Amino acid sequence: MSKIIAAAGALVAASALLLPTAGEAQEFNSANSVRVSYADLNLAYTPAQLTLQRRMKSAARTVCVIEDSRELALASATNFCRSDALNRAWPAYQAAVAAARHGTVTVIGAASVMISAH
Repeated sequence: MSKIIAAAGALVAASALLLPTAGEAQEFNSANSVRVSYADLNLAYTPAQLTLQRRMKSAARTVCVIEDSRELALASATNFCRSDALNRAWPAYQAAVAAARHGTVTVIGAASVMISAH
């Protein structure tokens, strides 16, 4: 019984990191956000973690649509946007990996990380 309670608590904690706050709700509904699913991955294993990281980087390229250019200011803004988007999503990634390593049950619909541009 205590394992079930511990698993439920870990699920709630991990889900809290994946759900937007009230202030971010509009941002997550905008065109500059992408939900990156990991429902098909077992994040307890390194290859799956690397796959999710690649998906997150691809999503950051998608949401940071500043045109890649040889102009330094645009290139710098693009790189900053992508790095910022990944940095803000990283805690949710870490929580998902930790939950997988500890055998925590994840509801399939919640098995995703949000990548969004500011």
